[in-house]
Amino acid sequence: MKYMEKSGTRRLVQLALLVAITLVMAFTPLGYFRTPLLSVSFLTVPVAIGAIVLGPGAGALLGLTFGLTSFYDAFVGGGMKAMLLSLNPLGCFVVTVGARVLCGWLCGLVFVGVKKLLNGKKASYVLAALSCPLFNTVFFMGFIMLFYYRTDYVQGFCEKYGVANPLSLVLAMVGVQGLIELVVCGILASVISMAVTKALKK
Repeated sequence: MKYMEKSGTRRLVQLALLVAITLVMAFTPLGYFRTPLLSVSFLTVPVAIGAIVLGPGAGALLGLTFGLTSFYDAFVGGGMKAMLLSLNPLGCFVVTVGARVLCGWLCGLVFVGVKKLLNGKKASYVLAALSCPLFNTVFFMGFIMLFYYRTDYVQGFCEKYGVANPLSLVLAMVGVQGLIELVVCGILASVISMAVTKALKK
């Protein structure tokens, strides 16, 4: 019983620490590299670490933390999210919050599945870490297309990039930014997750 209480307390402390890191990153330059159109986000790093080390539930909670800070940014930060908020507040909530909850939860599930498939090899950490920013981009942009594709705002981007369907627009808008997120999170989250897991076993 004492071991279970100690383990539960340690888990809560670890989760609280990752939530705090997510909040610090969200409200400082550490969390974003901002461009005129989209922001390159590094907040998937703590989300992926939590999902891998603490499980899908923790990943979802950290994704929720990330998402709520992103939704708040729609009110105060201007840019695309502010426009999405003005066009459809509910859609903006799903884009900013729902996408992040899903990416954290699914990242944890990916790790559980791949770890069993690969017998706990290091590649399972890398694949799970890569899945988090990938899910984040897919759901974030996918929900934008779902809620906003027919709006004049998004159709303006179609004209700008010379595309005629949602998939082509997503690829045109994400481009290098999505690749940067994928590489950064894949490297940092996998390395840190393996180190933390190893330390916890000592």
